[in-house]
Amino acid sequence: MPVPNPENTQRFVLAFACPCDSGLTHAIVSTLMKFEGVYIYDLKQFDDLYTERFFIRVDFSVNRTDSRVLTEMRAAFAQVAQNLSGDFSINPKDAKTRTLIMVSKSDHCLNDLLYRSRIGALPIEIVGVVSNHPDNKELVEWHGIDYHHIPVTKETKDDAERQLLALVDKLDVELVVLARYMQILSDELSRKLEGRVINIHHSFLPAFKGAKPYHQAYARGVKTIGATAHYVNEELDEGPIISQQLIHVDHAYGPEDLVAAGRDSECKALAEAVRLHCESRVFLNGTRTVVLK
Repeated sequence: MPVPNPENTQRFVLAFACPCDSGLTHAIVSTLMKFEGVYIYDLKQFDDLYTERFFIRVDFSVNRTDSRVLTEMRAAFAQVAQNLSGDFSINPKDAKTRTLIMVSKSDHCLNDLLYRSRIGALPIEIVGVVSNHPDNKELVEWHGIDYHHIPVTKETKDDAERQLLALVDKLDVELVVLARYMQILSDELSRKLEGRVINIHHSFLPAFKGAKPYHQAYARGVKTIGATAHYVNEELDEGPIISQQLIHVDHAYGPEDLVAAGRDSECKALAEAVRLHCESRVFLNGTRTVVLK
């Protein structure tokens, strides 16, 4: 079959997970093939024999351009998921994930995400930025994005989280990104947004906790630094890992050199995690993730 003409087709991504069994790939593909002119561009799958879970991602197109086809495919796979005790998603390949960014004072990850979004390097639509400080208001509004200043103190934390959840609902947010947001989310909020919040931290944790971790790293003579992007759960900085970056350093790196290298690694790890999530490549698998690249 020749490659389909994009003008006469629609392209989608299917992500499906369920308990391991025989014939799963056939069940998925045969359901797809019931639709007219299905063309599969990419298919990746993984059987985790330790957790006995099956994961598959399919990038495909159909020879239809009407709006009903997505509804019909979702209905068909809802039945398959019910039969296989699975979960799934189907979305247009060119869909942009409605994303809310949260930040405190440090702006390097925020600025990186704003730039990548503006040039189309990330499949996200930034629908707002929330901060407990006013510092980045001018930067965000320069990009034409609303800035929501929600101060947080010990006394106002519960109210601030209620405001955040109200904003998530109002803006129909699909993903929340903590781009150096220096507040701990409550267990209740983490549960409500499970699988929808990505955080970034330097990979020194838990070895170098507290203030100035890069200065602590310098004092210990580290030879590598890096960053970890992960889903948020009830365990501080210990959620399922999505992406990591590693940079080799040596004795010539002073504290500020380590800080600069750390900023780069944080930006790269966070942007990569956001991309993988939005492209439906990441599956939660207990305390771990499966990433089908």
